[in-house]
Amino acid sequence: MTADDWLTIGIFVIGVGSLVGFFATKTEGFGKYTTSALLLILVVTVSALLYVGGKIESETMANIIFAVFGFAGGLFTGKNGN
Repeated sequence: MTADDWLTIGIFVIGVGSLVGFFATKTEGFGKYTTSALLLILVVTVSALLYVGGKIESETMANIIFAVFGFAGGLFTGKNGN
């Protein structure tokens, strides 16, 4: 097996582990934060697998990562009424 194969397997295992941990620790129901966290885990995992497989360019991957950070940052910051 090549290094790319091991990297793909590693990313897959981390992604599956994140999903298992997510569902093991979440409370009942799907609210705003639960659905958003699930979406972020899936987007990062799938895009990382596509990047390692050579299906997307590095600029696209960077844009996806920045979008995920921006979405997560906006999700968890409180809105002030001032």
